Amino acid sequence: MDLRRLGSTNLVVTPIGLGLAALGRPGYINLKHAEDLEKNYEPRAMEHHAHAVLDSAWRAGIRYFDAARSYGEAEAFLGTWLTSRQIQPEQVTVGSKWGYMYTAGWQVNAPVHEVKQHTPEVLRRQRQETDHNLGPYLKLYQIHSATLDSGVLENQAILAELARYRAGGLTIGLSLSGSRQAETLYRAMKIEADGRPLFECVQVTWNMLETSAGSALNAAHRQGMGVIIKEALANGRLTSKNDDPDFSQQIYMLEETATELGTSVDALALAAVLAQPWVDIVLSGATTTEQLLSNVSALSVKWNEGLSRRFAQLAMQPEEYWASRSTLGWN
Repeated sequence: MDLRRLGSTNLVVTPIGLGLAALGRPGYINLKHAEDLEKNYEPRAMEHHAHAVLDSAWRAGIRYFDAARSYGEAEAFLGTWLTSRQIQPEQVTVGSKWGYMYTAGWQVNAPVHEVKQHTPEVLRRQRQETDHNLGPYLKLYQIHSATLDSGVLENQAILAELARYRAGGLTIGLSLSGSRQAETLYRAMKIEADGRPLFECVQVTWNMLETSAGSALNAAHRQGMGVIIKEALANGRLTSKNDDPDFSQQIYMLEETATELGTSVDALALAAVLAQPWVDIVLSGATTTEQLLSNVSALSVKWNEGLSRRFAQLAMQPEEYWASRSTLGWN
Protein backbone atom coordinates (compact mmCIF):
# COMPACT_ATOMS: atom_id res chain seq x y z
CA MET A 1 0.00 0.00 0.00
CA ASP A 2 1.41 3.38 -0.99
CA LEU A 3 2.56 5.85 1.64
CA ARG A 4 1.56 9.50 1.39
CA ARG A 5 1.56 12.72 3.40
CA LEU A 6 -1.58 13.69 5.28
CA GLY A 7 -2.35 17.03 3.66
CA SER A 8 0.50 19.46 4.26
CA THR A 9 1.46 17.83 7.57
CA ASN A 10 4.54 15.70 8.12
CA LEU A 11 2.42 12.67 9.00
CA VAL A 12 2.93 9.63 6.77
CA VAL A 13 -0.24 7.63 6.13
CA THR A 14 -1.81 5.10 3.79
CA PRO A 15 -4.89 5.60 1.58
CA ILE A 16 -6.84 3.16 3.76
CA GLY A 17 -6.72 3.38 7.54
CA LEU A 18 -8.43 1.36 10.25
CA GLY A 19 -10.92 3.00 12.61
CA LEU A 20 -11.56 1.17 15.88
CA ALA A 21 -15.09 2.38 16.66
CA ALA A 22 -16.48 -1.16 16.28
CA LEU A 23 -13.55 -3.00 17.86
CA GLY A 24 -13.23 -1.44 21.29
CA ARG A 25 -16.69 -1.98 22.80
CA PRO A 26 -19.45 -4.58 22.69
CA GLY A 27 -22.17 -2.32 21.32
CA TYR A 28 -22.09 -0.24 18.15
CA ILE A 29 -24.58 0.95 15.54
CA ASN A 30 -23.13 -0.92 12.55
CA LEU A 31 -25.66 -3.27 11.01
CA LYS A 32 -25.43 -6.78 12.54
CA HIS A 33 -22.48 -5.81 14.73
CA ALA A 34 -23.48 -8.53 17.22
CA GLU A 35 -22.99 -11.19 14.55
CA ASP A 36 -19.53 -9.85 13.75
CA LEU A 37 -18.46 -10.30 17.37
CA GLU A 38 -20.31 -13.63 17.69
CA LYS A 39 -21.79 -12.15 20.89
CA ASN A 40 -18.54 -12.80 22.76
CA TYR A 41 -18.11 -9.62 24.77
CA GLU A 42 -15.63 -10.79 27.41
CA PRO A 43 -12.95 -8.03 27.52
CA ARG A 44 -9.94 -10.29 26.99
CA ALA A 45 -11.69 -12.02 24.09
CA MET A 46 -12.49 -8.67 22.51
CA GLU A 47 -8.89 -7.50 22.95
CA HIS A 48 -7.66 -10.71 21.28
CA HIS A 49 -10.19 -10.19 18.47
CA ALA A 50 -9.12 -6.57 17.98
CA HIS A 51 -5.48 -7.61 17.85
CA ALA A 52 -6.27 -10.19 15.16
CA VAL A 53 -7.93 -7.54 12.98
CA LEU A 54 -5.05 -5.13 13.63
CA ASP A 55 -2.59 -7.85 12.60
CA SER A 56 -4.46 -8.30 9.33
CA ALA A 57 -4.48 -4.55 8.74
CA TRP A 58 -0.73 -4.37 9.31
CA ARG A 59 -0.06 -7.25 6.94
CA ALA A 60 -2.26 -5.53 4.34
CA GLY A 61 -0.05 -2.45 4.57
CA ILE A 62 -2.28 -0.15 6.64
CA ARG A 63 -0.25 2.37 8.63
CA TYR A 64 -2.91 4.76 9.95
CA PHE A 65 -5.04 3.77 12.95
CA ASP A 66 -7.84 5.87 14.44
CA ALA A 67 -9.41 5.66 17.90
CA ALA A 68 -11.28 7.84 20.43
CA ARG A 69 -11.84 8.03 24.17
CA SER A 70 -15.49 7.04 23.68
CA TYR A 71 -14.70 3.84 21.79
CA GLY A 72 -14.66 1.78 24.98
CA GLU A 73 -11.23 0.14 25.28
CA ALA A 74 -10.15 0.91 21.70
CA GLU A 75 -7.19 3.05 22.73
CA ALA A 76 -6.04 0.46 25.26
CA PHE A 77 -6.41 -2.40 22.76
CA LEU A 78 -4.48 -0.43 20.15
CA GLY A 79 -1.77 0.46 22.65
CA THR A 80 -1.22 -3.13 23.80
CA TRP A 81 -1.12 -4.29 20.18
CA LEU A 82 1.48 -1.70 19.20
CA THR A 83 3.75 -2.56 22.11
CA SER A 84 3.29 -6.33 21.97
CA ARG A 85 4.11 -6.35 18.24
CA GLN A 86 7.13 -4.11 18.93
CA ILE A 87 6.00 -1.58 16.35
CA GLN A 88 8.07 1.56 16.66
CA PRO A 89 6.35 4.99 16.82
CA GLU A 90 8.06 6.11 13.62
CA GLN A 91 6.57 3.14 11.74
CA VAL A 92 2.94 4.14 12.24
CA THR A 93 0.59 7.12 12.49
CA VAL A 94 -2.03 7.01 15.23
CA GLY A 95 -4.88 9.47 15.72
CA SER A 96 -7.36 9.73 18.55
CA LYS A 97 -10.16 12.03 19.63
CA TRP A 98 -11.43 13.74 22.76
CA GLY A 99 -14.83 15.16 23.68
CA TYR A 100 -17.08 12.11 24.09
CA MET A 101 -17.17 9.89 27.17
CA TYR A 102 -17.97 6.18 27.02
CA THR A 103 -20.89 5.57 29.38
CA ALA A 104 -22.21 2.10 28.46
CA GLY A 105 -20.26 0.21 31.11
CA TRP A 106 -19.56 -2.63 28.64
CA GLN A 107 -23.30 -3.26 28.28
CA VAL A 108 -24.85 -3.60 24.83
CA ASN A 109 -28.30 -2.54 26.04
CA ALA A 110 -27.14 0.51 28.00
CA PRO A 111 -29.58 3.43 27.83
CA VAL A 112 -26.74 5.82 26.83
CA HIS A 113 -23.52 4.69 25.17
CA GLU A 114 -21.60 7.95 24.94
CA VAL A 115 -21.98 11.55 26.07
CA LYS A 116 -20.50 14.62 24.41
CA GLN A 117 -18.78 17.14 26.67
CA HIS A 118 -16.60 19.73 24.97
CA THR A 119 -15.05 21.49 27.96
CA PRO A 120 -11.44 22.37 28.85
CA GLU A 121 -11.60 20.05 31.85
CA VAL A 122 -12.61 17.06 29.73
CA LEU A 123 -9.96 17.93 27.15
CA ARG A 124 -7.17 17.94 29.74
CA ARG A 125 -8.38 14.78 31.47
CA GLN A 126 -8.89 12.81 28.26
CA ARG A 127 -5.52 13.93 26.89
CA GLN A 128 -3.91 12.38 29.98
CA GLU A 129 -5.93 9.18 29.49
CA THR A 130 -4.96 8.98 25.82
CA ASP A 131 -1.30 9.56 26.67
CA HIS A 132 -1.50 6.70 29.16
CA ASN A 133 -2.93 4.36 26.50
CA LEU A 134 -0.95 5.43 23.45
CA GLY A 135 2.09 7.32 24.73
CA PRO A 136 4.60 8.20 21.99
CA TYR A 137 2.43 6.68 19.24
CA LEU A 138 -0.14 9.51 19.32
CA LYS A 139 0.49 11.95 16.48
CA LEU A 140 -2.95 13.32 15.54
CA TYR A 141 -5.33 14.66 18.18
CA GLN A 142 -8.86 15.56 17.09
CA ILE A 143 -11.98 17.16 18.53
CA HIS A 144 -14.62 14.42 18.40
CA SER A 145 -17.69 15.46 16.38
CA ALA A 146 -17.29 19.22 16.54
CA THR A 147 -20.55 21.00 15.74
CA LEU A 148 -21.54 24.63 15.58
CA ASP A 149 -24.06 24.29 18.39
CA SER A 150 -21.58 22.75 20.86
CA GLY A 151 -19.63 26.01 21.00
CA VAL A 152 -16.29 24.20 20.93
CA LEU A 153 -14.96 26.29 18.04
CA GLU A 154 -15.59 29.49 20.02
CA ASN A 155 -14.18 28.25 23.33
CA GLN A 156 -10.93 30.18 23.64
CA ALA A 157 -9.65 28.06 26.54
CA ILE A 158 -10.00 24.91 24.43
CA LEU A 159 -8.45 26.49 21.35
CA ALA A 160 -5.51 27.74 23.41
CA GLU A 161 -5.00 24.30 24.95
CA LEU A 162 -5.03 22.67 21.51
CA ALA A 163 -2.55 25.26 20.26
CA ARG A 164 -0.31 24.34 23.18
CA TYR A 165 -0.49 20.67 22.18
CA ARG A 166 0.44 21.59 18.63
CA ALA A 167 3.44 23.55 19.87
CA GLY A 168 4.46 20.38 21.68
CA GLY A 169 4.50 18.38 18.43
CA LEU A 170 0.96 17.03 17.95
CA THR A 171 -1.00 17.58 14.77
CA ILE A 172 -4.42 19.01 15.65
CA GLY A 173 -7.59 18.08 13.79
CA LEU A 174 -11.31 17.71 14.24
CA SER A 175 -14.00 15.23 13.24
CA LEU A 176 -17.44 16.34 12.13
CA SER A 177 -20.93 14.86 12.03
CA GLY A 178 -24.47 15.91 11.29
CA SER A 179 -26.17 17.70 8.44
CA ARG A 180 -24.06 20.88 8.89
CA GLN A 181 -20.65 19.28 8.40
CA ALA A 182 -19.71 21.64 5.57
CA GLU A 183 -20.69 24.77 7.49
CA THR A 184 -18.72 23.61 10.52
CA LEU A 185 -15.66 22.88 8.40
CA TYR A 186 -15.68 26.33 6.82
CA ARG A 187 -15.82 27.81 10.33
CA ALA A 188 -12.92 25.67 11.53
CA MET A 189 -10.78 26.62 8.54
CA LYS A 190 -10.79 30.26 9.69
CA ILE A 191 -9.41 29.55 13.16
CA GLU A 192 -5.74 30.42 13.56
CA ALA A 193 -3.10 30.06 16.23
CA ASP A 194 0.36 31.61 16.03
CA GLY A 195 -0.43 33.04 12.61
CA ARG A 196 -1.49 29.84 10.87
CA PRO A 197 -4.54 27.56 10.77
CA LEU A 198 -4.97 25.62 14.01
CA PHE A 199 -6.63 22.62 12.43
CA GLU A 200 -4.42 20.71 9.99
CA CYS A 201 -6.73 17.75 9.44
CA VAL A 202 -10.45 17.06 9.25
CA GLN A 203 -12.38 13.78 9.52
CA VAL A 204 -15.78 13.81 7.85
CA THR A 205 -18.60 11.45 6.91
CA TRP A 206 -18.76 11.20 3.12
CA ASN A 207 -20.19 8.27 1.23
CA MET A 208 -22.48 7.41 -1.67
CA LEU A 209 -25.49 8.39 0.43
CA GLU A 210 -24.06 11.51 2.10
CA THR A 211 -22.08 13.72 -0.31
CA SER A 212 -23.02 17.16 1.00
CA ALA A 213 -19.56 18.06 2.36
CA GLY A 214 -17.75 17.49 -0.94
CA SER A 215 -17.21 21.13 -1.91
CA ALA A 216 -16.07 22.05 1.59
CA LEU A 217 -13.64 19.13 1.63
CA ASN A 218 -12.23 20.23 -1.71
CA ALA A 219 -11.68 23.71 -0.26
CA ALA A 220 -10.03 22.24 2.84
CA HIS A 221 -7.77 20.11 0.67
CA ARG A 222 -6.70 23.18 -1.34
CA GLN A 223 -5.88 24.94 1.94
CA GLY A 224 -3.58 22.06 2.84
CA MET A 225 -5.72 20.26 5.39
CA GLY A 226 -5.50 16.51 5.56
CA VAL A 227 -8.82 14.83 4.76
CA ILE A 228 -9.91 11.59 6.45
CA ILE A 229 -13.22 10.01 5.47
CA LYS A 230 -15.19 8.04 8.06
CA GLU A 231 -18.36 5.98 7.74
CA ALA A 232 -17.70 5.34 4.06
CA LEU A 233 -20.03 2.32 4.29
CA ALA A 234 -22.76 4.27 6.10
CA ASN A 235 -22.57 1.97 9.15
CA GLY A 236 -23.22 -1.08 7.00
CA ARG A 237 -26.00 0.37 4.89
CA LEU A 238 -23.67 0.28 1.87
CA THR A 239 -22.89 -3.40 2.26
CA SER A 240 -24.67 -6.65 1.50
CA LYS A 241 -25.71 -6.73 5.17
CA ASN A 242 -28.38 -4.18 4.40
CA ASP A 243 -31.62 -6.16 4.10
CA ASP A 244 -33.92 -3.16 4.53
CA PRO A 245 -36.71 -3.70 1.97
CA ASP A 246 -36.87 0.05 1.37
CA PHE A 247 -33.24 -0.07 0.20
CA SER A 248 -33.53 -3.25 -1.88
CA GLN A 249 -33.36 -1.55 -5.29
CA GLN A 250 -30.24 0.37 -4.32
CA ILE A 251 -28.54 -2.74 -2.97
CA TYR A 252 -29.46 -4.64 -6.11
CA MET A 253 -27.79 -1.96 -8.24
CA LEU A 254 -24.68 -2.00 -6.05
CA GLU A 255 -24.46 -5.79 -6.07
CA GLU A 256 -25.00 -5.95 -9.82
CA THR A 257 -22.20 -3.46 -10.44
CA ALA A 258 -19.90 -5.17 -7.95
CA THR A 259 -20.42 -8.47 -9.76
CA GLU A 260 -19.63 -6.80 -13.10
CA LEU A 261 -16.37 -5.49 -11.68
CA GLY A 262 -15.46 -8.69 -9.83
CA THR A 263 -15.54 -7.02 -6.44
CA SER A 264 -17.77 -6.64 -3.36
CA VAL A 265 -20.32 -3.98 -2.48
CA ASP A 266 -18.19 -2.66 0.37
CA ALA A 267 -15.10 -2.40 -1.83
CA LEU A 268 -17.15 -0.59 -4.46
CA ALA A 269 -18.39 1.92 -1.89
CA LEU A 270 -14.88 2.53 -0.59
CA ALA A 271 -13.58 2.92 -4.14
CA ALA A 272 -16.12 5.71 -4.65
CA VAL A 273 -14.45 7.57 -1.78
CA LEU A 274 -10.89 6.84 -2.89
CA ALA A 275 -11.76 8.28 -6.31
CA GLN A 276 -12.31 11.75 -4.84
CA PRO A 277 -9.20 13.89 -5.49
CA TRP A 278 -9.38 15.57 -2.07
CA VAL A 279 -9.23 12.37 0.00
CA ASP A 280 -6.06 11.40 1.86
CA ILE A 281 -7.42 8.47 3.91
CA VAL A 282 -10.63 6.48 3.94
CA LEU A 283 -11.20 4.52 7.14
CA SER A 284 -12.18 0.91 7.15
CA GLY A 285 -14.47 0.31 10.10
CA ALA A 286 -14.04 -3.44 9.84
CA THR A 287 -15.00 -5.64 12.78
CA THR A 288 -13.59 -8.86 11.30
CA THR A 289 -10.53 -9.86 9.33
CA GLU A 290 -12.74 -10.89 6.41
CA GLN A 291 -14.33 -7.45 6.30
CA LEU A 292 -10.94 -5.78 6.51
CA LEU A 293 -9.53 -7.71 3.57
CA SER A 294 -12.65 -7.07 1.52
CA ASN A 295 -12.38 -3.34 2.32
CA VAL A 296 -8.71 -3.24 1.28
CA SER A 297 -9.59 -4.76 -2.10
CA ALA A 298 -11.14 -1.38 -2.94
CA LEU A 299 -7.65 -0.28 -3.99
CA SER A 300 -7.90 -2.53 -7.04
CA VAL A 301 -11.33 -1.31 -8.20
CA LYS A 302 -11.07 0.71 -11.43
CA TRP A 303 -13.35 3.69 -10.80
CA ASN A 304 -14.52 5.90 -13.67
CA GLU A 305 -16.89 8.75 -14.43
CA GLY A 306 -19.52 6.34 -15.66
CA LEU A 307 -19.70 4.80 -12.20
CA SER A 308 -19.93 8.27 -10.65
CA ARG A 309 -22.91 9.10 -12.84
CA ARG A 310 -24.55 5.74 -12.19
CA PHE A 311 -24.43 6.11 -8.41
CA ALA A 312 -25.18 9.83 -8.16
CA GLN A 313 -28.84 8.91 -7.69
CA LEU A 314 -28.05 7.26 -4.35
CA ALA A 315 -27.24 10.58 -2.65
CA MET A 316 -29.75 11.66 -0.01
CA GLN A 317 -30.46 15.07 1.44
CA PRO A 318 -28.18 15.45 4.46
CA GLU A 319 -31.08 15.97 6.87
CA GLU A 320 -32.66 12.74 5.63
CA TYR A 321 -29.38 10.83 5.86
CA TRP A 322 -28.64 11.88 9.43
CA ALA A 323 -32.22 11.29 10.54
CA SER A 324 -31.99 7.76 9.14
CA ARG A 325 -28.63 7.19 10.83
CA SER A 326 -30.10 8.23 14.17
CA THR A 327 -32.54 5.30 14.01
CA LEU A 328 -29.80 2.67 13.82
CA GLY A 329 -29.88 0.50 16.92
CA TRP A 330 -26.90 -0.27 19.14
CA ASN A 331 -26.25 -3.99 18.89
